[in-house]
Formats: sequence, C-alpha cells, structure tokens
Amino acid sequence: MSDKFFFQGRQDARQSNLKFGYERNASRISGSKKYPLTLIVTSEARKQEVESLVADAALFAEVTIDSGEGAVESIFELTALLNKKEAVNVVKVPARNEPCSCGSGKKYKKCCG
Repeated sequence: MSDKFFFQGRQDARQSNLKFGYERNASRISGSKKYPLTLIVTSEARKQEVESLVADAALFAEVTIDSGEGAVESIFELTALLNKKEAVNVVKVPARNEPCSCGSGKKYKKCCG
C-alpha cells in the first residue's frame, strides 16, 4: 500500500539537501601558525615584497619561488585576506520624540526632522 493513506510519521524530503552549501571549518583559520598560507612567487625580489606584506598583516605563510618557464604567481589567498571587507556601522537616527542629536535641546521632530 502507499504511504499516502497510512501516514507513519514525517517523511523528510530535505534529506538529500542536508549537505548543500559551503561548510566552513571554523577551527581551521588560514594564515595562522598551524595552517599557514601557501604562496608561490616568480622571483627573489617579489618574495621579499610578499613576505613584508605577510609580516605587516600579522599572518603566517610559506612563500616558495618558482622560476621555471611559464611560472605563474599564486598569492590569491593573501590578497583575499588583505582585501576582506569590514562590517559597516550605521549611526541610528533618533526617534521622533527623542532629543535631537545636534545638541539643540529640542525634540528631533522640531529641530532636524
């Protein structure tokens, strides 16, 4: 018989989608002492520049030089960490009947609102 007529509990249709999406392992922080960044550069001078950027950002990285033909520089992990966006803090506008934030002593609705 079909379960349409004899319901025996909840059938979870979401079981196939439980692992959907990106799960970040919070205990693994890239750029830390335990999990350093792996960066590849093409010259010794560039290695010095990248190491100074890593030191300024207080990160840890293993920088290797690949001077072969067709070598490609790979510092994407470092640029992603350095260009990380900060949270935007918005100043709350006072309510209508609260004192105005300009310091006049009047209510907001009579002064700046």
